[in-house]
Amino acid sequence: MMEQVRRKLLNSADRCVDEALEGLVRANGGLTILRGHRVVLRSDLERIKGKVALLSGGGSGHEPAHAGFIGVGMLSAAVAGAVFASPPPGSVLATILSLWKGGASGVLLIVKNYTGDRLNFGIALEQARAQGVPVEMVVVADDCAFAEPSKAGRRGLCGTIFIHKLAGALAERGFTLDEIVTRVNKAIKNIGTLGVSLSPCSVPGCLPTFQLPPGEMELGLGIHGEPGIKRSKVVSADEVVKIIIEHMTDSSNKSHLPLKSGDQVVLCVNNLGALSCLEIAVLSRAAILCLEECGVVVARVMSGSFMTSLEMAGMSLSLMTVDEEVLRLFDAETSAPAWPNLSTVSLSGRSLFLEPAEKPDTPAEIDPEGSLSSVLRLVLESVCKTLLEHQEDLNALDRAAGDGDCGSTHALAAHAMQEWLQMQRISGNLGQFLGDLALLLQERMGGSSGALYCLFLSAAAPHLRQSCDGAAWAKALLAGIEAMKRYGGAKPGDRTMLDALCPAVDELMKLSSAAPGGYITILQAAVEKADFGAETTCRLTAKAGRASYIASQHLTEPDPGAVAVAAILKAVLNTLKHE
Repeated sequence: MMEQVRRKLLNSADRCVDEALEGLVRANGGLTILRGHRVVLRSDLERIKGKVALLSGGGSGHEPAHAGFIGVGMLSAAVAGAVFASPPPGSVLATILSLWKGGASGVLLIVKNYTGDRLNFGIALEQARAQGVPVEMVVVADDCAFAEPSKAGRRGLCGTIFIHKLAGALAERGFTLDEIVTRVNKAIKNIGTLGVSLSPCSVPGCLPTFQLPPGEMELGLGIHGEPGIKRSKVVSADEVVKIIIEHMTDSSNKSHLPLKSGDQVVLCVNNLGALSCLEIAVLSRAAILCLEECGVVVARVMSGSFMTSLEMAGMSLSLMTVDEEVLRLFDAETSAPAWPNLSTVSLSGRSLFLEPAEKPDTPAEIDPEGSLSSVLRLVLESVCKTLLEHQEDLNALDRAAGDGDCGSTHALAAHAMQEWLQMQRISGNLGQFLGDLALLLQERMGGSSGALYCLFLSAAAPHLRQSCDGAAWAKALLAGIEAMKRYGGAKPGDRTMLDALCPAVDELMKLSSAAPGGYITILQAAVEKADFGAETTCRLTAKAGRASYIASQHLTEPDPGAVAVAAILKAVLNTLKHE
């Protein structure tokens, strides 16, 4: 048993419900605990004087239900049982009396359709009435699983949250107890819920509630792990949603929710406990699209965890058909901590996408197809050839840091540039050329290397749009280096490509005062500095990038990014020497 307990981050299986309720209340100033009971109430009970108070609850393990829905405009209190166990009638009665003595005009019990809940809340109701308290009970039975429901009827599931919200809004407006009961019972008939699970859950201190083989899912199970109606192989999110909605709305199913084209609904996509937010978002998209294909108008969507089943990996869909009056109640403000901040705009029929802004016009090019274009093409071809020749060597150097893909990443860039050279005209304007190259690497290279090269080229490009003399080159190269340092966070000495690039750029700063005839000599010196800088990285401790997580004694070879930079500069030099 202890082994099972330790698989959950709890202190004690026996105390977990009490500690969870205390944690909720400690974290929310609008809540308080009824001493001696597992009951959470609004801390501002004076605000319900003269109004109907709302009490719900049930077994624990369904958080944030039910205590998370206490607040102005929703529940006045919630009573909790042990995990997956109905709360005792004594606690329910104590809560009713506290609400009544606090000045409520009456108390409405909102109960899920489980035998234990009906019995225990019913006992408390009768005992409260015997003491003169005006109290009523509504039972939510929204389960759409069984085509032939048993005598116990449909189970109460996540659709109960809708009733908390509608009844809370009505109570806040000052409706009488009888008026709220009438309206809520009408709304209950328009709610349906159906879920699917990929895994069981386990009550703290116990074994899993049921067994579900890997790769299988169960349709229509209850929130305590009660059996569903069918097991099958796991299918895609779209298919799961289609199966659920078709079963929920199948008129041959006596538990179905009548739904026709043109109906307006509120949708709740409920995480049963262990699905990721990413999965829930995918399922929300699928549910909305499926309903819209049926001609149903999706007015509001709740997406997240509302009524869970501990750590069960699964989800449920709840639908409530609504009119404008019910929507106004649904949209009414509430301070309940677990209620989402929802849009009040109808979600169907609206435009989903904003078109991106058009790319601004670039300044007129200098030498659009002149001799410089052919030189740039030759330089790029040489760089591509060099990167492809060095692919395996760079990968081998990179394996010391874990992933070993530096050469492959540079090869991706080389292939992208070769394809670009075949398909595109090369601009003779250096600024335009570098800007185009930056975008290409951004889209096709990937990895941190692609981002750094893109930053360098993007920052350098504006300085070479109007001029390409030595001074312009010096400004461009300095701007590129500064951008890499600013956004990448590295500096020379951190065992990165900057250890080759920065010494080379320091040498290339001499271009600003050199005569054109001396440019090759300066570039030759820069290549030598880059080679030396790359070689010295084998003696440096990595302080940036993925290599910084590797112990220094394991890094005895040069940094592959620095080696790649030195190779690129050498390819540029060799090409320009022959032009």
